[in-house]
Amino acid sequence: MSKDDKAPPAPTQARDYALINGSYMTALAGLGLLLHRREGASDDPLSVREMTLLCMATFTIADVFAHERITTWIREPFVVETGDHRPGRPRGIGLRYTIGELMSCSRCVGSWGALGLMGLRTASPPAAGVVTTVFAAAAANDFLQATFRLMVDRDKKLENQASAAD
Repeated sequence: MSKDDKAPPAPTQARDYALINGSYMTALAGLGLLLHRREGASDDPLSVREMTLLCMATFTIADVFAHERITTWIREPFVVETGDHRPGRPRGIGLRYTIGELMSCSRCVGSWGALGLMGLRTASPPAAGVVTTVFAAAAANDFLQATFRLMVDRDKKLENQASAAD
């Protein structure tokens, strides 16, 4: 194989992913240990209502941080944005590139967001209730807006078909 046939070096190494995964697992283990040592923690399980709000809040956090223009400033050091301020490709190499991959992935950001919300719930349940409810309401708004847009588009399509049939 000639020098020209070599593939360019990978932008990341296994250690970059290991550092990100290790950080997440350390935070998760720390939260678990904190809960284990906290008196009465086992008496405070998530209710179905709270879990539903947590899921909705996590959706919003993931969507906003991974995709929306408003968080361009957070992604900018790690992600090359498109012309319309949407995430494009990760920037740089190594850990910087790996963080860019994470910040462009709504599932990844959602996992970190859920961990953060659960950490807040552990530190201050009342504050977590407010934050989670706000983000859950935003998720409900997203769903309602998308549903409304689909209904309007469907009605316009039906109107166009009816006009074409006349």
